[in-house]
Amino acid sequence: MQTPADRQDRHEYPAHWEADVVLRDGGTARIRPITVDDADRLVSFYEQVSDESKYYRFFAPYPRLSAKDVHRFTHHDFVDRVGLAATIGGEFIATVRYDRIGVDGAPASAPADEAEVAFLVQDAHQGRGVASALLEHIAAVARERGIRRFAAEVLPANTKMIKVFTDAGYTQKRSFEDGVVRLEFDLEPTDRSLAVQRAREQRAEARSVRRLLAPGSVAVVGVGRAPGGVGRGLLGNIRDAGFTGSLYAVNTAFPEGLKDIDGVPAYRSVRDIDGHVDLAVVAVPADHVPHVVTECGEHGVQGLVVVSAGYAESGPDGRERQRELVRHARTYGMRIIGPNAFGVINTSPEVRLNASLAPEMPRAGRIGLFAQSGAIGIALLSRLHRRGGGVTGVTGVSTFVSSGNRADVSGNDVMQYWYDDPDTDVVLMYLESIGNPRKFTRLARRTAAAKPLVVVQGAGSAPQGHAVRATRLPRATVSALLRQAGVIRVDTITELVDAGLLLARQPLPAGPRVAIVGNSESLGLLTYDQCLAEGLRPSRPVDLTTGATAEDFHRALSGALADESCDAVVVTAIPAIGEGSPGDAELAEALSSASAGVPGKPVLVVHVELGGLAEALSAATSTAPQAVATPPGTAGGAHRPPLPASPERGDPRRPAERLSTATAADSPGDREPSRLIPAYPAPERAVQALGEAVKYAQWRREAVDPGKVPEFEDIDEKGAAELIDGLLARGQGLTPGAEETCELLARYGIHVRPAIAAPTPDAAAEAARTLGYPVALKATAPHLRHRADLGGVRLDLADEEQLRRAYAELTELFGKPVELRPVVQAMAPRGVDTVVRAVIDPAAGAVVSFGLAGAASQLLDDTAHRLVPVTDREATSLVRSIRTAPLLFGWRGSTPVDTPAIEELLLRVSRLVDDHPEVVAVTLEPVVVAPHALSVLGATVRLAPPPARDDLGPRTLPAY
Repeated sequence: MQTPADRQDRHEYPAHWEADVVLRDGGTARIRPITVDDADRLVSFYEQVSDESKYYRFFAPYPRLSAKDVHRFTHHDFVDRVGLAATIGGEFIATVRYDRIGVDGAPASAPADEAEVAFLVQDAHQGRGVASALLEHIAAVARERGIRRFAAEVLPANTKMIKVFTDAGYTQKRSFEDGVVRLEFDLEPTDRSLAVQRAREQRAEARSVRRLLAPGSVAVVGVGRAPGGVGRGLLGNIRDAGFTGSLYAVNTAFPEGLKDIDGVPAYRSVRDIDGHVDLAVVAVPADHVPHVVTECGEHGVQGLVVVSAGYAESGPDGRERQRELVRHARTYGMRIIGPNAFGVINTSPEVRLNASLAPEMPRAGRIGLFAQSGAIGIALLSRLHRRGGGVTGVTGVSTFVSSGNRADVSGNDVMQYWYDDPDTDVVLMYLESIGNPRKFTRLARRTAAAKPLVVVQGAGSAPQGHAVRATRLPRATVSALLRQAGVIRVDTITELVDAGLLLARQPLPAGPRVAIVGNSESLGLLTYDQCLAEGLRPSRPVDLTTGATAEDFHRALSGALADESCDAVVVTAIPAIGEGSPGDAELAEALSSASAGVPGKPVLVVHVELGGLAEALSAATSTAPQAVATPPGTAGGAHRPPLPASPERGDPRRPAERLSTATAADSPGDREPSRLIPAYPAPERAVQALGEAVKYAQWRREAVDPGKVPEFEDIDEKGAAELIDGLLARGQGLTPGAEETCELLARYGIHVRPAIAAPTPDAAAEAARTLGYPVALKATAPHLRHRADLGGVRLDLADEEQLRRAYAELTELFGKPVELRPVVQAMAPRGVDTVVRAVIDPAAGAVVSFGLAGAASQLLDDTAHRLVPVTDREATSLVRSIRTAPLLFGWRGSTPVDTPAIEELLLRVSRLVDDHPEVVAVTLEPVVVAPHALSVLGATVRLAPPPARDDLGPRTLPAY
């Protein structure tokens, strides 16, 4: 019999099991396999564990580990016996191991699929979520090694460990025998286990960012003695902003005895600071940063903002220096913003942190702002400041993060923080790239269900030294997929600010109906035309004439808002000249009070930049009560719809309640300021922002009920898996033949009309007799396939004579049969030719696409896309999203086609690629949709070994 010791070296060290994780309190830890070199660390770790914890682990007093124990717990074969350790600063804080049950007595060809698992967590680190993270990782390791089930024996008094197992969300059963609780659970991820994992991920990553944005104490490392310089500037910015915590200046060059710099306590080292330091802002040359990181880690600093340059942006040496920086900081459980970062800002009165290179603290407000680029960050802060007027509150910034090289903390992390941040109502993000698109899409969908998320993506270049998967999808497709996730996708930072101001200041519109009132006929008509271009439904503009008074504006706006056929109002205003004409302040007050009188509908102003109307509108406030009923279907501002229930969220009402009272916090009494009306210098900018708000509001309403992924009783998932495995094993993975393709699709209820090869005229005639007339003759050579416009297809051949004549014409025009690859196919009912595709993109994941067949659709890029899995509601919207959709619904008197049939086909294709990641591409072309059925006339499938899915595994931070 083979002993465990004999199997010690069966497998090499599995480096891919190493991972950094964020713990419940926002700190980080390293998870890695335990090796024979860890004996001293294991002994030291065990000595720091309390007697109670040891008793819970071994069910008996166990004061110390014997040499035999140490050998057993450090020698693993990485297959049947595996141990993982969580480390901080290189030292163990927790361990977990599994031993496969019955492996020594079982045949080598049939190992058991069950293992016993046990944990031990150092008392000082209990309650930080270490055991939960270790369970996720040891479960992933076990699945990789063919283990499908864990068993654990726990003393009834060990309630913390029982809770770790029971809260994980796996399918389990519990029994009690001989005074011990025995838990058994399957390791296959469930909807609940994934929901639990993602909820823990959100809380942990949000807290890790909160530690960076709301520190109780800050040390600026690299403060020069002389005025000027980055470090001295950062120190001054933090001090001048009125930071509410403790502030320290650090520089190794400070002379002995120096007490302060600019009134801030000065120290030669972080280690010399008496109190705790939460955040270190590092502004020293890159060569000196490692020493600073070590000092900070040993002093217990929780996070770093590294503004120092000289990293990945400087070339290969800098990229390696950047990787080492992240590796070094994570060793101590610290997270990093940067390097080469512009900094962070938090305008909360409880924090008032300006740890950035911005010389002035931005106006406080409710917009969260993320920019990878420091230059773009400056531009966004500047534009928000100019457009916000003189008012503190709604349109200022809550928090700002500029991540620089984005080596560690990314937009995904900050989005996790903003998701349930009560001080942030709108999120604006400038992204140069999306490092983890699947995770970004998942987080964006959840965030957008709670608050607007507006994103502008740069040219697509990744931050220096940051690994980003290259997408094969066109930019327009990526934008469509982001919109599907609820992202308000814009193209410029001007549009980003325009949309952000509207969403921060006004409620969301209940629909696309727009009223236009103003004192300029031409400006009103321009606005009307722009509304039509944006797909809105404007009413004819109401012209108040250039002689309109402030009271005229008030009356017209109040009437438009009271009209039940209006969902939003655009006010056009030009400066009036003459006696009795309203001034900017008077007009702004009239518009503001009218808007406050009928809340629930957004109001925008288009003005000519000659006067100070924009500033006056920003300053105009009213104390009119806001307690009014929300119009049906309205969303936004103080009137947002209920959120969909989710196991990740707990009570789905709580975020909505926070949003509904957000602006009230700006008012000292029980009344809140009126909604500030955003002003735009051109109709196209105002209407584009309104159009984005309308589309987002529609998405929010639909997000409450996103639909369901239907079950089909005729799907043979197991049979399809066996067929795919067989094809891959035989090396037929790239493009299975027509017969195998049709068989695979048929397992999912997708039936392709048979096409019989016709290498000769006689073979074509025999095929036609088999299929029955009328038939079609098609050339399937790659350059002619699906190209009826080139003449490579002959339809409605009623008899053998027509068939042979068509065969002769094709070979005369295009070449020999061996070049044409002709096939014969039975004629399908007449209808609209469409195309259905699915592809596994390395960045975005699985995507289903739909469009009409033909050159016109290709030239116009008229294709709609949805992420897999597609729900029934998404399939319906997918069919209706293309611009040529009217052709499916009876355009110009034609007979409508069977759109439910094409929706079902889309759902079946979605299920196929979702169930079997080996199916990396599917093309159904053409799919002829007739009035009462559809016919799939051509199909190709590509198979490949399943790509890695980093969105389904255990929680990890991106590798450096």
